[in-house]
Amino acid sequence: MVLTEKTLEEIISYLDKSINNLAKDAFKNLEVDGGFSGVENFLQNQFDVRLENLLVAKKSGIHHLESGMKNKIIQRKQIIFDNITRQYKN
Repeated sequence: MVLTEKTLEEIISYLDKSINNLAKDAFKNLEVDGGFSGVENFLQNQFDVRLENLLVAKKSGIHHLESGMKNKIIQRKQIIFDNITRQYKN
């Protein structure tokens, strides 16, 4: 299935909320080995896994996306993780 820009935006918005909620819990408990960078790696992996699961649910996948959509995901992922870093790296 070819995703529309609207559907992709919905997926990214969901991921933003989901990863931010997971970050709150992860940094509150800090039970992941490696301190901040360990939690950040865990969150990055969760972003990728959840993205792929959401795309599969829409009968798509990361390999089906146009390069512009992939770039949009990469840019938003960077913004999400920049915000997480600013918020929790104190």
